[in-house]
Amino acid sequence: MHFSALFSLLCFFNLASRPYAQDAFQDEMMQNFYSQGNNPQGHTNNWAVLVCASRYWFNYRHMANALGMYRTVKRLGIPDSNIILMLADDAACNPRNKFAGCVYANKGRHLDLYGDNIEVDYRGNEVTVENFIRVLTGRVAPSMPRSKRLLSDANSNIFVYMTGHGGNEFLKFQDNEEISAFDIADAFEQMYEKKRYNEILFMIDTCQANTMYSKFYSPNVLATGSSVLGENSYSHENDYDIGVAVIDRYTHYVLNFLEGVNKTSHTTMQDLFNSYDVDKIGSHPGVRSDLFKRGVDEALITDFFGGVAQVQVDATDDASRRPYVPVDSDEGNTLRADVAAAPYLLVETKQPESLLRRLQTWSALCIVGFVYMMCFRS
Repeated sequence: MHFSALFSLLCFFNLASRPYAQDAFQDEMMQNFYSQGNNPQGHTNNWAVLVCASRYWFNYRHMANALGMYRTVKRLGIPDSNIILMLADDAACNPRNKFAGCVYANKGRHLDLYGDNIEVDYRGNEVTVENFIRVLTGRVAPSMPRSKRLLSDANSNIFVYMTGHGGNEFLKFQDNEEISAFDIADAFEQMYEKKRYNEILFMIDTCQANTMYSKFYSPNVLATGSSVLGENSYSHENDYDIGVAVIDRYTHYVLNFLEGVNKTSHTTMQDLFNSYDVDKIGSHPGVRSDLFKRGVDEALITDFFGGVAQVQVDATDDASRRPYVPVDSDEGNTLRADVAAAPYLLVETKQPESLLRRLQTWSALCIVGFVYMMCFRS
């Protein structure tokens, strides 16, 4: 009799505890889901800052360089809202342009890089050293439109591309001012101190380009350039109808490589660097990875050039288990130019206990009590 009572007690204890075990399992599944949503590198969004620092018609190729990169990052998933495009001149609307409103990067003119959906954030006289540094560091006027701001954070990977005329540790802006390697290094350090990036890929196509990243000292920066100290960076080809060179060699071969990459590709940055061919490029591209915390063979091309499908969930104070409730107020739906939009607010609500769970619990307790009574009687 005692053995039967003990067996019954264990069975009904298991029945009573099953709903709570299911709850624990569901909680564990939710936690695993949220933890998978957080990228191991703390990376949840990508940005691109693309700079053509040259003006005048004969520098057509520099504008094509920047527009080629613009087309590529958009194709791989970075939206216009996360791209800062700076063009010092507008070759598309130059009166010398035989193909008005178009910019091409090959002499066959197969692809118009300007198109109908380009969004230039800084153009003409707006492209200055000061504005470039302000974009990177976030030191802009309160009235600055959202589209002209780099609204990055500690989880942002940023691709910075620059092209123009340069020399030993400098790049010319508009042919009347220069930015030095020290200026960019200090700007990156400010970004690091202000938690404005997770990782940076710096790429530059100019003469003696590799000297521009020689002064970097901030962590998590990967840099590459088109030519070493004392070496020129050359144009790729001319279009005789346009009358000028249409793209630089280094950028041309980088873009050709990226054409073979899609949004789900596992191609790494090491694969890109391995594709550099000195005979074709005509100069010696360089790579600096000593500040980069990951192996270059672990960093995907899409970590910098593509869109990001990861989300970050703040599980502080068990927030991951609270339901999302939309904010129904004018203030909650108002977008501020200096703050990223937050369409939902976490609100604590009490979840009602299911009727089935109550019945299972109370039935189990009643049966356990009955079994105890029978044991004492016997």
